[in-house]
Amino acid sequence: MQGSVHTFDAPSGSGSVLLDTGRVLPFSGSVFEGSGLRHLRLGQRLSIEVSGDPEQAGTELTRLWIVGIGPGETIR
Repeated sequence: MQGSVHTFDAPSGSGSVLLDTGRVLPFSGSVFEGSGLRHLRLGQRLSIEVSGDPEQAGTELTRLWIVGIGPGETIR
């Protein structure tokens, strides 16, 4: 699944991702820290994993990454 960076607070590493459906999902600093990324820019496309149905309340973003960046991510 993919989304675009909607907000990003560099000091805390937290922010939110805008899904293509228009729903906004927040992510914590620990999710960003686990990504291996150093910074995000607004509008940047990300691959994401969520804990459940992304259209249901209570769904959390559990992983984010950019294909080809980070351990185990090869450019295809």
